[in-house]
Amino acid sequence: MVRALEISIAHILGADSSYIDCQSFEVPVHRSIIEDVSSLKSAAERAGFELGLASGYRSYERQLSIWNAKATGRRNLHGDSGELLDINQMSPEQVLFAILRWSALPGASRHHWGTDFDVYDASALGAEQSLQLTIEECEGPFKAFYDWLDDYLALPSCAFFRPYCLDSGGVAREPWHLSHKKIAAFYEKKLNLDMLKESLQDSSCELKEVALRNLEKIFKNYVLVSKDL
Repeated sequence: MVRALEISIAHILGADSSYIDCQSFEVPVHRSIIEDVSSLKSAAERAGFELGLASGYRSYERQLSIWNAKATGRRNLHGDSGELLDINQMSPEQVLFAILRWSALPGASRHHWGTDFDVYDASALGAEQSLQLTIEECEGPFKAFYDWLDDYLALPSCAFFRPYCLDSGGVAREPWHLSHKKIAAFYEKKLNLDMLKESLQDSSCELKEVALRNLEKIFKNYVLVSKDL
């Protein structure tokens, strides 16, 4: 377990990767979850799947780049059904909340902690296919894998859970997104509204002023998974 003294604000906000292991898997993850990720991969292999990892640790700067590209139209912005949105026909607030459905505010991403990653069945991905991580994939080529994952995550011994298993009006449903129960909960308890506000105020984040005006709503509905925190 991570000791409280090891965790700084920079760790929580994704500005310090000193606790991240970049060698063990396809993507970087928190060094404290390596054994549990290995167990997950082995369990999938025994069930006939090749568990692939995507989008592990993501730095603050990387999240900022993704966010700003979506906010300025340099990266596609999609609606709830996957449709392409035209930000020129939307208000700044509409753009803000459309981004939040699929991408976290810089400083507020669970990927900053290295405790979260996306999973898929690499053996079911065709040679000419590129991974999209969509609901269509979950119900198509990866269906058998995600059905198995449903059962595996329900085991009391499983170290992971889906933070976005349901669409409650905040972040869209992401069956592929897994989070380490113990380590991620530790980080989530450390992240607070004041910390996020100060980080945002000092950033070059697009839509910053709109985000600051709506920060309490964002924090409650799009950041916290454990609503009792």
